[in-house]
Amino acid sequence: MRKALGIDVGGTKIYSAIINEKGEILSEIEKHHTPKTFAEIQAIFKEIIEKHDKEVDVIAFSTCGAVNKTNDGILGSTGNIAKEYPTMDFKSLSKKPVFVENDANCAAWAEYIIGSSKNMPYSVMITLGTGVGGGIIIDGKLYKGKSGAAGEMHFKMRTDKHRKCTCGSWDCFEAYASGTGLKKTAEEISGDKEITTYDVIEHIDRPIMKKIFDVWQNDILEGIIGLANLFDPDVVVLSGSMAEFVDIEYLEKEANSQIVTQPFKVVKASAGNYSGMIGAALLAMGVK
Repeated sequence: MRKALGIDVGGTKIYSAIINEKGEILSEIEKHHTPKTFAEIQAIFKEIIEKHDKEVDVIAFSTCGAVNKTNDGILGSTGNIAKEYPTMDFKSLSKKPVFVENDANCAAWAEYIIGSSKNMPYSVMITLGTGVGGGIIIDGKLYKGKSGAAGEMHFKMRTDKHRKCTCGSWDCFEAYASGTGLKKTAEEISGDKEITTYDVIEHIDRPIMKKIFDVWQNDILEGIIGLANLFDPDVVVLSGSMAEFVDIEYLEKEANSQIVTQPFKVVKASAGNYSGMIGAALLAMGVK
C-alpha cells in the first residue's frame, strides 16, 4: 500500500504525518509553528521531507491559499503567511512527486472519501473558522474552476458596503458566517466592542446572546441556500471550529423549505482535525 507524507500548512501551524491510501495516519503527528519568513518556512519543509522522504511515495501539501490547476504552486497572496510564500517552488523540495492543494479542498476530499459525504458525489463543504473556506465536489471530482481558485466563499450577502471583508471587498459571506463575523454581529447588536464569540456561546441562554447567535446562524443559512441553489448537492458539510455550535437540523429543515432545487442533507464533518492533511494525501495518491 502506498504512503504519502502529508504536510498541512496554515498561517500559525504546520502539521505533518505519514498517511496511507485508506486515509489512516501511520506516524506521530509532528507540529511546527509557522515561521514569519519565507526562508524559514522553506527550511522547515526541507527538514520535514528529508526526515521522511525514504518512507513515502509522494509528498502531499495541504495549504492556505488558492492552488493552481497543475497542483504545484500558489496562485496569490494568502494574507496570513509570509508574503513571498506564493513563490515557493514545491517541486524542488523533493525528488519524489510533490502534490499541492488548497486546505479546504483537501478537507472536502477527505470528507468525500472517508467522512460525512462518503459516497455522495455532489457535495459542498463550508469551513467555519476565523474565516470561511470552501470545497466543491461535482460528479465525484474536485471542482477547481479554470485557474484552480474555485470554492472561495466571497459571494455577496448585501450590497450597501456595511461590513469590510478580509479579501478587501464588502459584505462577503465570510464577513458574516465566520467567527470574525459572529464577533462583528455581536458588537453591532450589543454595542459592546469588547464582546467575544466565547461570550456569545457561553451565555447563549441570555436573550441578547440568543439574538446575536440566531442572526449569525441565519446568515450561514442564507449562504447554504444560495450554494444549494447553485450546485444542487447531495449534501452540505460544515466543518471548522465554529461549526461545532450550529444547529444542523434547523439549517437542513429551513434550507430545504426555501431552495428551488431538490432536497439535500446538512451534516457536520467527521474526518477529524487533520482532514486537510489526509485529503491532500488521498488526492496525491489518486484515491477516489
